[in-house]
Amino acid sequence: MSGTLSIVATPIGNLGDVTARAVRALGEANAIACEDTRVTSKLLAHLGISKPLLSVHEHTNPKAVAALVDRLKKGERIAYVCDAGTPGMNDPGGKLVAAAYEVGVRVEPIPGPSALTAAISVCGFAMDEFTYIGFIPHKKGRETLFKEMAERETPTIFLESTHRIMKTLEALAKHLDPERTVFVGRELTKMHETLYRGMITDIVQQLKDTSLKGEFIVVIGPS
Repeated sequence: MSGTLSIVATPIGNLGDVTARAVRALGEANAIACEDTRVTSKLLAHLGISKPLLSVHEHTNPKAVAALVDRLKKGERIAYVCDAGTPGMNDPGGKLVAAAYEVGVRVEPIPGPSALTAAISVCGFAMDEFTYIGFIPHKKGRETLFKEMAERETPTIFLESTHRIMKTLEALAKHLDPERTVFVGRELTKMHETLYRGMITDIVQQLKDTSLKGEFIVVIGPS
């Protein structure tokens, strides 16, 4: 009888957000696959859990993924976690899940924290339809993408790093209707969480007046 692959959501900043079900799934697993063993080790130490860790990232050899799936086929319980949040957003979780489905292994979601849903809950826009695009490309296709965002009538959500947030917002401002409302979440769920909402030029100035440090998620409101 095949085992189970548990896709476990972990905190995106506030350790208090880990769910009881996530703790149980991690504790019952034979091994835990993760993006970065150093990051996951810190979480497990906080939870008082000791388990073998297996590194699964975007450059992982397909043979290593196959070996992991083979363990699942033999009946083991494997949990997969990304560095923070819900697996499947900008991490290699999708590849592992697809490999498990291909051989008939049971997959179960252990839902929890997510930067995407956290932003949706506090942006104040009607979000019955939206486009999520992950991280903005550094070079190729940037201007075309900004133009598409500006022309899109429904909300667009993307992630950005501390080093690129200002450059991205200033470039986007050249295409966006100056009256269009934008939401920016900085360091969601963490100690220095800050929420910005208004016209993009105002948000750019607010960021300059406060801080550009941290991880950002941006929601361009509907036109």
